[in-house]
Amino acid sequence: MEDNTQENQLNPVAEPAVDPSQKEPQQKEKSFLRDLFETILLAVVLFLILNTVTSRVKVYNISMEPTLKQGYLLLVNKMAYKIGEPKRGDVIVFHFQGDQAEDYIKRVVGLPGDQVDIANGIVRVNNQPLTEPYIMDLPNYTGSWVVPEGELFVLGDNRNHSSDSHQWGTVKLDWVVGKALLVYWPLNAVDLLSVSNIVSASP
Repeated sequence: MEDNTQENQLNPVAEPAVDPSQKEPQQKEKSFLRDLFETILLAVVLFLILNTVTSRVKVYNISMEPTLKQGYLLLVNKMAYKIGEPKRGDVIVFHFQGDQAEDYIKRVVGLPGDQVDIANGIVRVNNQPLTEPYIMDLPNYTGSWVVPEGELFVLGDNRNHSSDSHQWGTVKLDWVVGKALLVYWPLNAVDLLSVSNIVSASP
């Protein structure tokens, strides 16, 4: 009897034919899952970046009227004073007395080293009266303050209905959360809190 072992090994075994239409749904499913994963990952990364550099804040009281009304939602730049310096007129969010559970929003009026005087309805910084078209009413109180280094003097735009530096003193820069950039809700009040709202000292 002849040995057919070698001959049998050389004969290829026929593989069953695969219908290309069966591979296509599997490839589409894998592609969809990969795209979904990449989209979710990108969304998470963007959220973390956005949450690191910005904060969303809701206005709860009337101390910043007419500029900011109750219920307004603001976007706050948390990096503003890590790469820059505060300016008079900036609207800032800060931890009241350093308490992270209680945030206030006010306008910067005095910078470190400034002399702030309020009398006869006029706010003066370093003996120069401020032009403040954004306030609700002229302040009906008086006082004089020197702003310490590393601190800010802040007032609410609703001067006579605001708990601020004229009552409890200055704000340490370490307490500042960031600079309010814009109102993003409600839609009919969307606005940048920028140049038109900045305090300017008259010559």
